Amino acid sequence: MLNTISEASKSDSHLARLLAETSEFAYIYLLAKQRQKGCDGMGELVTLKEEFSDVVDKVIQYCKEKKYVSEVRSYDIDSIADEIVKE
Repeated sequence: MLNTISEASKSDSHLARLLAETSEFAYIYLLAKQRQKGCDGMGELVTLKEEFSDVVDKVIQYCKEKKYVSEVRSYDIDSIADEIVKE
């Protein structure tokens, strides 16, 4: 799914901006997740995860509207973050 969205962003500037925002959230979320120890900072991590998930949902909704993707199966937000950071 991410490959399809990434390819579509090459010709869609709005989608490219959404992906850039998503990438920033992914980096911040993964960094916070990596640094979080025990229960310290758990509330902040949950908030970051929700914010990242909202941004991913926004990208997916936009891609559905533009018909870049048809159906999106459920996804693991941590896996999505890892994939985005790898790109």
